[in-house]
Amino acid sequence: MNDVLLYDVAQLPATFYLQTHSTNPLLRAETISGAVDAFLEAYPQHDSLFSVTPLRKRLWDSGGRPINHDPSVLLRTQDLPPVFEENSCLYIFERTLFQQTGNRLGHRPLMFPMDAAEAWDIDDELDFEIVEWLARRSR
Repeated sequence: MNDVLLYDVAQLPATFYLQTHSTNPLLRAETISGAVDAFLEAYPQHDSLFSVTPLRKRLWDSGGRPINHDPSVLLRTQDLPPVFEENSCLYIFERTLFQQTGNRLGHRPLMFPMDAAEAWDIDDELDFEIVEWLARRSR
């Protein structure tokens, strides 16, 4: 993807770029506008933005060690501090920094939280069926 983005950046010079994916069809225009506003308000303190989905689940690493909780303190999952999943819905990045690093995430990215239902990513048939159901529900 970075090679594609480098090509695109070379074709259309701009200061900033916004990237979304067609596999996130529930992404709303209002969310994109909110992300642009959040980025412009936070710039230059933050040099890029990426969307995230907050998770409140008990996570473990491959060695069986807890990542985000203390197993001896059984908190409700709703009360766990969130960890954040990069959901690939949208990215905003600077041209110059991207050309220097080859990465759409800058040195000081801003995380932009979004609702999990809107952030659904289609990677397989089950994802497609779930997104189709969610889209029908919201009509």
